[in-house]
Amino acid sequence: MIARRRIGFARVAGAALAYGDVLVPRWLPNGRRDGAEWLALNPTRPDNTAGSFKVNIATGRWSDFATGDAGGDLVSLAAYLFRLRQSEAAVSVAQALGIDPYD
Repeated sequence: MIARRRIGFARVAGAALAYGDVLVPRWLPNGRRDGAEWLALNPTRPDNTAGSFKVNIATGRWSDFATGDAGGDLVSLAAYLFRLRQSEAAVSVAQALGIDPYD
């Protein structure tokens, strides 16, 4: 039996947060910074109101105030934006940061 490797979600999310000021603008290039927040159009839906989709770069929390979609870290943001499962998003973010996604 092959043992599954466990993804270090908290570690990957923490590493992503350290690079939030790089990752978030890369993922949402048509946004703008306002203090600790990145205000953008939501690319997953027709969105005409800049700022209805916000990401707090300091905490990783994000929300679409028009739909109620929200998350608590940049891994969940990547999963949402790129339509990935949480595990796929964690591996993708870890690879982008050059770290091992597994504990």
